[in-house]
This record gives sequence, C-alpha cells and structure tokens, in this order.
Amino acid sequence: MTTAHSASATPGKQGARASRMRRADAERLRETRERLAQGTTLKPEFEYELMMMFVRNELSAQAHMWLLAIIFSLASTYWAPPVHAALWLICLIGAKVVLLLVCRQLNSMPPADVKVGTWRRRLVIAEAINGTAWAGFALVGIHNPMPSPSELVFASHVFIFASLIVVLAIRMTFASTMIPILYVGTIPMTIAVVLRLGMLNQLFYLALAAMAVGVQIYFIFLAKGLYSTALAMLEFRAEKDALIAELEESKSISDEARRRAEGANLAKSRFLATMSHELRTPLNAILGFSEVMMSEIMGPMQNKLYKDYAGNIHDSGRHLLNLINEILDLSRIEAGKYELHEEPLRLSDVVEDCHQLLKLRAEGKGLHLIDAFDESLPQLWADERAVRQICLNLMSNAIKFTPRGGTVTLTVKAAADGGQIMSVRDNGPGIPEEELPKVMQAFGQGSLAHQTAEGGTGLGLPIVKNLIELHGGTFELRSEQRKGTEASVTFPKQRVLQAVPPLQPLGQERHRQPFEPVRAVRRPRIRTTAVHERA
Repeated sequence: MTTAHSASATPGKQGARASRMRRADAERLRETRERLAQGTTLKPEFEYELMMMFVRNELSAQAHMWLLAIIFSLASTYWAPPVHAALWLICLIGAKVVLLLVCRQLNSMPPADVKVGTWRRRLVIAEAINGTAWAGFALVGIHNPMPSPSELVFASHVFIFASLIVVLAIRMTFASTMIPILYVGTIPMTIAVVLRLGMLNQLFYLALAAMAVGVQIYFIFLAKGLYSTALAMLEFRAEKDALIAELEESKSISDEARRRAEGANLAKSRFLATMSHELRTPLNAILGFSEVMMSEIMGPMQNKLYKDYAGNIHDSGRHLLNLINEILDLSRIEAGKYELHEEPLRLSDVVEDCHQLLKLRAEGKGLHLIDAFDESLPQLWADERAVRQICLNLMSNAIKFTPRGGTVTLTVKAAADGGQIMSVRDNGPGIPEEELPKVMQAFGQGSLAHQTAEGGTGLGLPIVKNLIELHGGTFELRSEQRKGTEASVTFPKQRVLQAVPPLQPLGQERHRQPFEPVRAVRRPRIRTTAVHERA
C-alpha cells in the first residue's frame, strides 16, 4: 500500500512542479509583453539599454580621454601661455570627473531602480558641462598678448580644426545611442571653433569655419545612422527574448502533454492486458457451449429456432474474439512490443494455406479465387504468423466487399529490386480516392463498409501496414471506383534468402581412393643468400 501510494504521489508532485513552471513562464512572458507594449516614441527598456551603452563606452575609454586632453594641453603651449593651457586642462578634468561620477553611479544601480527620464537629464547636464569644457580649447590663446609669427598662427588654427574633428569622431562614437548627449557634447566646441576662425576674417579661415559646420552636420547624420542600427539590434534582441519565452512556454505545455499521453498510454496498456483475459475467458465458454448446441452433441433440439439462435451466438462471439485479438495486436505493434519470430518460409505456401482456409467462405458467396504464384521464388526470412495474418486480412477484405460472382486474384511474384510482392486484387466496387487515407487509419471505414451488411472493425488494413513495416517492407493500396481494388505488400530484398552456389560444379568432385596415400607437397625453397650477403 505504501509503495503504491508513493508511486501515485510522484506523478502528482511532477504535475504540481510542471504547473508552477508553466505559471512562471506565463508570468515572464506577460511581463515581457508589457515591457514591449510600454512607451510612446521609444520603448522604456530600449531607452535604458541605449543609455547604458553610452555609460559603458564612457567608462571604458576614460584613460584614453585623459591622455587626449593632456596632449591637447601640451600642444596649445606652442601658441598660448602655459597658464591658459593648464587652466583649460583643470576645467576639463573637473567636467570629466562630474560626467564619470554620474556614469559610475548609474552603472552601479539595479535596472529596476533606474528612472530613465531622471538619469537621462543628469547625463545630458553632465555632458553639456563636459562639452563646454572641450569648447574652451578653441578659446585657449585667443587674446595672446605675445606676437606670433604667421606660420605659428596658421599651424595653431589648423591644429584646433583637426582637434575638433577628433573630438567629434570620439563623441559621435560614444554618444550615438543618445542623440541629445551628442548635441550638447559637440555643438559647443563647433561653435567655439567657428567663432575663432571667423574672427580672423580671412578667406582660408572662413573656409575652415564652413568645413567645421559641415563636419558637425555630417557626424550628426552618421550618429543617427548608428543610432538606428543600435535600436534595430535591441528590437531584434527583444523579439528573440520574447520568442524564447514563448518557446519555453510551448515546451512546458508539450512536456506536460507528453507526460499525460504517456500516462494515458500506460493506462490503456494495463486496461487491455486486464480486459483481454477477462473477456476471453467468458468468450471461450460462449463459443464452446454455442458450438455444442449447434452440433446437437447432447441431443437434438426440439425447436429449430433455438439452433439458429445458437449459431448467431457462436458467430457473434467469434466476431467479438477476433475484434479483441485485432485490438491487442494493434496495441502491441504501436507500443513496439510485437516481437517477430522469424524463420525461412515460402511466400507462395503461406498464401496457398490462406487460400484453403477462406475457400469455403468465397465459394459460399459465389466468388472465384485465382492463384498466380511464381513457384521459383526463393525462401523468405519472415515471421510466418505475421505473414499469414497479412494475407488473411487482405483476402477477408476482398471477399467481404466483392459482390457475388466476382473474382479475387492472389499474386506472388518477384519485385524489380529483388524483393517479393504479395498482392490481392478484386473486381469489386472500389474505394473513392478521397477515402483511401481514411481506411488506412485505425477504426477507419469507407462509405462502402457502412452500406454493406458485412462492415468490419476498420483494423485490418492498419494491422497489415504495421506488420509489413516491422519487416522493413511497404504496403500499397490502389483502388478505382467500379473497377476494383488491389492491395499489395512488398518484402525488401534483404529478407530474400539466396541459395549459396556449390564450391565445385556438381558431378566433378574428386574423390580419393580408399587407402590412397597422401602425397607430401613440396614447398619451394626461398633463397636468402643474397640477403645475408647484403647484411
């Protein structure tokens, strides 16, 4: 009792665990869909991811930005006083520290606690301070009291223009995921460079100022393209995550359905195993006693109607026993527990035995059975009981649905690929083409079976198909209305036993005479002198 209780409790625990997993998957999927459905112009989780891309870029490249600022400060001492360069570097370091502190604080916070709008404003303000500090580089030495040669003036302004391009490229790479940060971080420096070049009031410097504006616009368009790429990548990732969540939910549902199907299949197998014994025992008694009453072994019946009743009881019991046997056979085949007991046999002999068994039934219906056997076929390696059941099922169907006076042809022949074919063909009414898949299913019957009085169970053809597939063969059903039906099974070439030819032609064996001495065979000697000499 304890063992049975524990065994029954285990599936219950598994079902409860599977139910919890399904609820968790459903909750996760619902949250994902809600996150994807939120937001107006941009989804909130996308805003957070884009913002974190900027933060990670800024934190990872802080050492490079320090080095770049020092290089710019040292280079500016060639046209500006060192004090101005040092003051600009100190201002830039302070602005950079503010930006890095904001980025580090945001990076250390859990995603659930981050308010995207608030932190976006903080980053924009910090980057605006940083961008203004970078813009101060264009103003270093703008009112230098020391006279400078024209070559140094030219070099300094070209260097400032080149530094603008470098800073724009770097900020565009870092801030392309947040366009407002790109604006406040680059536009101030571009304005400062344009003002300084424009103050010189020379054509060359005015051209450089125009180029600075063009470079700024170009980098903005380039940054928008990178932004679109990053956003598309996040959308694809979100779709992938949602798809994975749905797949996990579907997998949990399919696993639960599989467990239920396995449980139902086990219950079906137990039911069939129990009911087969419980039904066969009274059926044997019904068949035995009804046959005794039909044969009047214990004496004649006074009322002939009782004898007819006994015959009906015997026929009904035999039909029920056949139905039980077919259901059990099909269940064993589907469960993979049908074992083949293979042995050498001749296919024509098995078909001939089936012919003799059903001959009286066919003659009683006025049918003609025609045999077309190839007696020269070699033996077949197969299960004789299964082959006999295949032949009986096909012949029973042909006899059942062929009208009186029809013809049933049994054929055994060789296949083109070396296998063997057994076919049963009749000239009955045939099966409509749209009903062929239906009759191949378990308990499937065509319209002809419902119209005739000899409707079967619909298990004959599925059993034939499964049995021939266990042998590695194929089953084919061809039918045409008002022309008949042909059912054929093909055994593969691997099951055909080929005779091994004798080692010597028959009649040419050489026999040794009695007491004939066996002559010694001299083996040729191999000369090895040359080998030894070489050695």
